Amino acid sequence: ENSLFVAPTPLKLAEELAGWFYSQVFNHSNASKQYYIALSGGTTPVLFFNYLASYFGPYIDWNRIHFFWVDERCVAPDDNESNYKTAYVNFLSRVSVPASQIHRIHGEDEPVQEAIRYAEEIRSVVPMEDELPRFDLILLGLGSDGHTASLFPPQSDWDGGDKMVVVTANPATHQRRITFTPRLINNAAKVVFQVTGFAKANIVGEILQHQPEAAKYSASKINPSRGDLYWFIDAGAAKELFR
Repeated sequence: ENSLFVAPTPLKLAEELAGWFYSQVFNHSNASKQYYIALSGGTTPVLFFNYLASYFGPYIDWNRIHFFWVDERCVAPDDNESNYKTAYVNFLSRVSVPASQIHRIHGEDEPVQEAIRYAEEIRSVVPMEDELPRFDLILLGLGSDGHTASLFPPQSDWDGGDKMVVVTANPATHQRRITFTPRLINNAAKVVFQVTGFAKANIVGEILQHQPEAAKYSASKINPSRGDLYWFIDAGAAKELFR
């Protein structure tokens, strides 16, 4: 079942999501639990990253959290296009996460080999369930073409099969990407979409109202089999839902 949170502005949405994130990892009942979390790139999470670091950074035990990335552009880690760099500059460099618990995708390496290596690293670190690694939380965005992670429509070489991490290409720029597959994402305990802006309202509406047109979007393939799906969206992205 989807849980929907709507905030009036992107900043308020970042605040809501940061508070929700804190409530997930601030776990009185099991203070020693390790958390395995995968982050996304793009511009949407930047406000969330900054808010989390600024307001919750001192109150979270970062020693208990491992960070991975859902996808990465095939660029060096200091490139401005790097999803790792976005998260590092705005968030991870500002909190006390041990370096050994920051598991970045090596976008500078040969993509096919790196996809294999990264899948092996995930398997070696993240607890398994149903023969697949089970992340506690995966944070996703939504592109204006309905893609999530780096799973671009109409490509479907990532759909089905037994791979957890694959190489794709942005059809507009031909830039290569390394990305989680729906198979891996859908094994997570909790998956969150964070979406802002009027430009994505039609897609959000089609997906959340289960309209047949939504089938063409890779975001519609995200449906955790034994987990929970959350949508954190701003008023712009929600405008088709409340007409």
